[in-house]
Amino acid sequence: MRNVCGKRFDKYLTILYTYAIYFVIFLATMYMEVGLVDDKNISQAVVSRLPRYYRYLGELKDSGIERISSQDLSKLMKVTASQIRQDFNNFGGFGQQGYGYNVEYLYEEIAKILGLNKTHNLIIIGAGNLGQALANYMNFERSGFILRGIFDKNPALYEKEIRGIAVQPVENIERFIRENDIDIAVLTIPKDGAVKTAEILVRCSIKAIWNFAHVDLNVPESIVVENVHLSDSLMKLSYGIMNQ
Repeated sequence: MRNVCGKRFDKYLTILYTYAIYFVIFLATMYMEVGLVDDKNISQAVVSRLPRYYRYLGELKDSGIERISSQDLSKLMKVTASQIRQDFNNFGGFGQQGYGYNVEYLYEEIAKILGLNKTHNLIIIGAGNLGQALANYMNFERSGFILRGIFDKNPALYEKEIRGIAVQPVENIERFIRENDIDIAVLTIPKDGAVKTAEILVRCSIKAIWNFAHVDLNVPESIVVENVHLSDSLMKLSYGIMNQ
């Protein structure tokens, strides 16, 4: 039973990491290097595939593979070779005909496009089960997301340490954001408190919000928002089962 629970927990954390990578999509336009990408608009469909390329290339790099052709990458990822070439051509191509792609170079260039060559300071608002699971997931730091603070309105959680970070009262959020150069706020709180909290974050000029609350936030367009509803993924699975 313990092994089963452990496997389920690992799968849950993998889902969280996947959401984190997709969140980077929304940060990409903020952190693209000047001259790396043309001024033309890149379709969201292309950008949405970048985290998957990044993940597969990372696995290839860790396996010691130095070069790969679009055909071989196509077989690995179940994406057509022409689609891969078209996607990469939006960012300069990266490869040479008959020579393939340098895995490490392509991996690093996609990291730049996604903003993963920079660090992003974040806070978690809501120190319940989900907030603590996110705080304890080390892979975020490997992708450049650095947890700086955790906040909750429950006094019973104050000073509780999660990975060495003490939970603070929500009243400290504004000061903490301004003093610690926070880019991203993660909301893992009920929807009734998320709207008010978002208003505070707007006042603090937060750059992005990763929102797990079951409510759509009304914030200025200058703030990047990624809404995550875990139940939506289960509904998609249910639809897939019903239509097998």
